[in-house]
Amino acid sequence: MSTPAPLVNGTRSGRREQILTAAAELFARHGFHGVGIDDIGAAVGISGPALYRHFRSKDAMLGEMLNSISHFLLGGGTARVQAAGDPDRALAALVEFHVGFALTHPSLITVQERNLTNLADTDRKQVRALQRRYVEVWVRAIRDAVPGVGEQQARSAAHAVFGLINSTPYNRHLDDTELAGLLRQLALGALRSLS
Repeated sequence: MSTPAPLVNGTRSGRREQILTAAAELFARHGFHGVGIDDIGAAVGISGPALYRHFRSKDAMLGEMLNSISHFLLGGGTARVQAAGDPDRALAALVEFHVGFALTHPSLITVQERNLTNLADTDRKQVRALQRRYVEVWVRAIRDAVPGVGEQQARSAAHAVFGLINSTPYNRHLDDTELAGLLRQLALGALRSLS
């Protein structure tokens, strides 16, 4: 059920998507401040200044990228919980979804992890609000699947599992199928051990 993450306003779209994908790879590899507009342009075969036809600035690219990731995670996580039918399946579906995203888009995980502080204030507030809502989807799912777990414990557990799953850009010792299985097993094992 792993779907490619939309990078552009919830839809996939030619040139803008290419630019955001290239920018994500470069930001992940060199850091936001280590990448210039000319670097991004070169990666997609156009001049740096030509990017301004698509984005008003490098900051706008980062803002759109991180907002889109956050919308994708919130929407995808919410949909999987609603479709699951019971608490155990909902928790497993959330883990599966997040593992799939992390393995498919390691550069986006890295950019999200390292560059929140580089966002403009408005974008940072929007991304933070979306991230909090995504965490709350997990908190509810954990508490429904593991009786007796308090809200703060569930929230801490969700963040710990994000840390585990989001470590995938730095953990390439196994192929994706094996790593996905291991991450699912570790995440669900840790969450179910809370009872």
